[in-house]
Amino acid sequence: MSNANSSSHASSENQEVHESPIRTPQQLIVVVVLAFVIPIIVIVLLTKYVGASVKVGAGSDALTPQAIAERIAPIGRVVTEPEAGAVVAAATVVKAALRSGSEVYGAACAACHAAGVLGAPKMGDAGSWKPRLTAGLDALVTASIKGKGAMPAQGGGAYSDEEIKKAVVHLTNGSGGSF
Repeated sequence: MSNANSSSHASSENQEVHESPIRTPQQLIVVVVLAFVIPIIVIVLLTKYVGASVKVGAGSDALTPQAIAERIAPIGRVVTEPEAGAVVAAATVVKAALRSGSEVYGAACAACHAAGVLGAPKMGDAGSWKPRLTAGLDALVTASIKGKGAMPAQGGGAYSDEEIKKAVVHLTNGSGGSF
């Protein structure tokens, strides 16, 4: 009989016991109520948080049609008439003082020409500049304005043609040229 007893004992050990944390009907009611109440509370709090933006006080000019129009006004416009474009362009052009060749070189050219990056001839290396100098100043300026190889047009900056020419003269004169 001990055999029968041990086999029934072994089968009860193999059975997994599943116990729920909810043991009474009162606990079940509490869990069901909380399952509905907690999400509702979270939603209400989120709407309060989102809706808690700054309110404009009475007497403020922030909601006047003029203030609204200023806030939503476009930052630019498309001009389709050539004459109107010329007038707009003439009105918006502000003549700035031309930068010197050394300023433009330092801002745009030195990054590559000081270290010889991507095959750029180094400033002061007369040997690498000699074949380029024989092409002449105009050819060097044109290549600098339009870009050549890895060199971006106008050195990647917004420079006038005159500023680029000054930078080329500065660079070539420091590398054996005399322009």
